[in-house]
Amino acid sequence: MTSEELLAAARRLVEHPDAATAGVWPRAAALLARQALEQAMAGLWAGQPGTDDLSGGTMRSQLLCLTAYVDENVATRAAYLSAALSRACHYHPYELAPPASELTRWLNETADLITLLQPRADCLHH
Repeated sequence: MTSEELLAAARRLVEHPDAATAGVWPRAAALLARQALEQAMAGLWAGQPGTDDLSGGTMRSQLLCLTAYVDENVATRAAYLSAALSRACHYHPYELAPPASELTRWLNETADLITLLQPRADCLHH
C-alpha cells in the first residue's frame, strides 16, 4: 500500500468505528499513520543519492538525519509525530487510547508531512 492508501485506511477506522474494531481502532489507526509516515521517509531516501543505508536504519536514526535533507521545521514535525504515533500504537495499562479528535489531528499532520517529504529539488538542502 502507498502512504496515501495507508492514511485513507486509518481515516476510515477513525471516522467509521464499528463493533468489529471496538477497542482496537485507535491503535490500529495510529499504526497505519505511523506506517504511512515511515513509507514517506523511505520514499525520500530512495530519491536521494547516497542514502541507501538510511532506509534500513532505525526510525530514530532516520529522523536525526532528516534535517540534512529537509527544512528543520519539517524534520521537527516528523520527529514529534513519529513519537506521538509510536506511543499511541502501544498498549499502556491504565492509559486510554487516543481519542478520535487527536487521531484526526495526527492524520492531518501525517498527510501534510507526506507531501513535504516527497523528494523535490526545491525542498532539499545540498
